Amino acid sequence: MSAEPRDPADSAAVYRDGMEHIEEELRWLDMLITHRVATFRESLKALERSATGQQMYISHGEVDWLLGVDTDAIESAAQSSMFAAAEALRRKLDSRVARSLERGVALTLPHLARMFHLSPIERQAMVVCLAPELDPKYDKIFAYLHDDVTRKRPSVRLVLELLCPTRADRWNARPLFGDHGALLRTGLLQTVDDPASPSGSSDLARALRLDPAILNFILGLNVVDPRFEHALRLVPAGAQANGLAADPELQDRLRALMRREFSENPERGRLVVNLHGPHQTEARELVFGTCRPLQRQVLCVDLEALLSGQQDPEHSLRLAMRESLLLQAPVLVENLDALLDNDSRHKALARRLAGDIARYCQLAFLVSAKPWYAGSLFQGLTFQHVRLPAPSVSMRESAWRRELGTSEAGEAGWPALLARHLQLTSAQIGDVVHSARNECAMAERAMSLADLFAACRRQSNHALGDLALKIEPAYSWEHLVLPADKCERLRELCAQVRHYHQVFEEWGFGTRLSHGKGLSALFSGPPGTGKTMAAEVVARELGLELYKVDLSGVVSKYIGETEKNLSRIFREAAAGNAILFFDEADALFGKRTEVSDAHDRYANIETSYLLQKMEEYEGVAILASNLRENMDQAFVRRLRFIIEFPFPDEASRLRIWRTHFPESAPVSDDLDYGFLARQFQIAGGNIKNVVLNAAFLAADDGGAIGMSHVLQSAKREFEKIGKRWDDAPLARRVQAAA
Repeated sequence: MSAEPRDPADSAAVYRDGMEHIEEELRWLDMLITHRVATFRESLKALERSATGQQMYISHGEVDWLLGVDTDAIESAAQSSMFAAAEALRRKLDSRVARSLERGVALTLPHLARMFHLSPIERQAMVVCLAPELDPKYDKIFAYLHDDVTRKRPSVRLVLELLCPTRADRWNARPLFGDHGALLRTGLLQTVDDPASPSGSSDLARALRLDPAILNFILGLNVVDPRFEHALRLVPAGAQANGLAADPELQDRLRALMRREFSENPERGRLVVNLHGPHQTEARELVFGTCRPLQRQVLCVDLEALLSGQQDPEHSLRLAMRESLLLQAPVLVENLDALLDNDSRHKALARRLAGDIARYCQLAFLVSAKPWYAGSLFQGLTFQHVRLPAPSVSMRESAWRRELGTSEAGEAGWPALLARHLQLTSAQIGDVVHSARNECAMAERAMSLADLFAACRRQSNHALGDLALKIEPAYSWEHLVLPADKCERLRELCAQVRHYHQVFEEWGFGTRLSHGKGLSALFSGPPGTGKTMAAEVVARELGLELYKVDLSGVVSKYIGETEKNLSRIFREAAAGNAILFFDEADALFGKRTEVSDAHDRYANIETSYLLQKMEEYEGVAILASNLRENMDQAFVRRLRFIIEFPFPDEASRLRIWRTHFPESAPVSDDLDYGFLARQFQIAGGNIKNVVLNAAFLAADDGGAIGMSHVLQSAKREFEKIGKRWDDAPLARRVQAAA
């Protein structure tokens, strides 16, 4: 038995590629257009237009030439047969598409229709709008069919006339092209302002165009939407953020969650993970490592940059999340905190973001400092919170070793020392080493451990700047004049910071504590007794940044603002590896008041919130108070160290007077430190002011710093602080010297 003859048009069982498929789609469209041209010309004859009527700017012959058909053939052929031929080609085309997809041929148009659940007429409308993007001949053809040379884009009316053979079909299909239809709602098609359409005309007159990102997708260009290049970045499969492996335990947990979600329901599985915590820079490597087995690109979205662009925020969110579906890429949304405040507009955008993720994303990671309790917004999806832990000591040591290299890493065990001492992320470690190398290169010397600590202080988080004052430590142990037992307590404080890892991690004490692993200390004593100086000494000893919190910038009369400021202070301090120093702390941390009105009740809420943040904080927080008895006892119980700074006695004042004069300062022989210590019972802070003002008086006189300068300066200091000044002892001192 001989085989039936094969149709040459169907000689290939499958398409070679997507472009061959698109070419055949355009041939099918040309057949529909030919049918529409014939119908259009019949309507012209029916109107019996005269030469003085509306002028046709594009001739029949030119359109026939563009379509590659004979004018006489169009006029003689039955319109029904033309549409039937197009329908036959449509059936053959769809059958060939099905066979091609079964064979694994990548056809972008059918893939796009499947992703967005498009109906057959919606898929065909995409072809109509694709045509003028690929061949300029369709500009003239569409203008011809509109009977208007300026209207080169297909209108809703024209699309319906091309695709629907009857008026009833056009009526039924019309809602598909409304604002709530899939084509416009998802942004696959866009409406174009048409100045030629009269004001108040129906939606049928709206011109349509293909979205630029969708055009790129159809053409097989695997790129990010150019409109959002400032906020979106496509990371290749298997990429690493900083060359350092993520936390292996957490990575295994996330992969187990993904396996459960997608193995049980591979087609409809949907997972959203909120990665939250102060160490957000580690999230990128964690996500890349978790997604590595998927062999897919990861779409990184900087939410803050996206919302600051020129586009409408809701429109930007929708198109950015749509990129995840188009690229079939897991999405990593960074800087989610830009939407997690009490602003009503941001709350609305957060709900919009949740909806867009639910609509377009199969796997999404949302990174924020605080958890986003939005599970109710993700109906039908698995939503999971995961706290981002600080990098372990072993991970930090590996990062230091990698950045420093073999030559420097071996010197005195730098990586191990730095890893235990500095709680930095891998990205911060890279910045520190790079900065230190540059500084040493400019100075033409080898890098030392001190250079790394200095670079760490330079690279620390500076976001605290508007709520706290950064202090550059200028004092060391020899400048600190305190009783021996007080100095010993300060050294113990430093030792606890240095051995944090050994005690809490290696010895397991961290498993016994759910919170309160940080070190909080109270420095109490009269003004000027050295509390701020002691904080500087501790910061210098530990090589950490010191920030003095500006209480006036923290406390706010607006409800909720104080808590927001405190939360930001502790969050930024944790990210920047900084010591927090709250001066005049009793103003904020004082006794909780008896509730007599709403203001008292709210003040107590602020204090309770502060207690909570202090217990959560795992860094060093030093509180300075002039009056310890003003401190809330519930708060004092939570402090690890309480160090009293006594008013200096005569021996201590003698040391303070001597230490405040630098070796390079010109000091007169008549300066009697013993007399100053006996005569002036003032604290170290006042002594510092007296010495500094005396130096300026001497400079103005053009000589060395003498007794007369110091006494004049002391008198001014006494007047300033309201102490009684007695000239009699000074007169006797002058007579004795004479």
